[in-house]
Amino acid sequence: MSAIAYLNFDGIAEQAIEFYSEALQATEVKKVKFKDFPQDPNYPLPENELNMIMESSLEFAGGKIMMSDLLPSMKGVTGELLTGNNVLISLVIDDKFKLEQYFNHLSVGGHVIMPLSAVPWSSCFGMLVDRFGVCWKFNSDADKFLDQIISNLATQENGSKH
Repeated sequence: MSAIAYLNFDGIAEQAIEFYSEALQATEVKKVKFKDFPQDPNYPLPENELNMIMESSLEFAGGKIMMSDLLPSMKGVTGELLTGNNVLISLVIDDKFKLEQYFNHLSVGGHVIMPLSAVPWSSCFGMLVDRFGVCWKFNSDADKFLDQIISNLATQENGSKH
């Protein structure tokens, strides 16, 4: 099983899919629009919502992101869509060249929070907000850092017991 980042957009999912597909060099892109499903004659969708993205997935470098549009007619149920920093996508890739490529592509039209650089917890780490307001974290060796800290903690605990 894997965890997948799922992004909702306010009628611009099609643009986001195009941008992310190119920036992340997607190996597979799937998308379905609301008009691709039979409409309930009792509750027809407004014309402007039929071309919005109902569901999509984008696969790249062993990862996957899913996206859709939040229908204006559903905002009474779902609430307004807000862009914020409570959701981000973390790319953990050992290949620093590939990580740098993704970073450079995704930063176009966005804002770099922290350029890619060596930090105490990673040999290559950076953060940015892309042009759609999505926050991305890049890390070449997050698992190695976590494993090292956990191992050090276990050693300290065992040492303090003796």
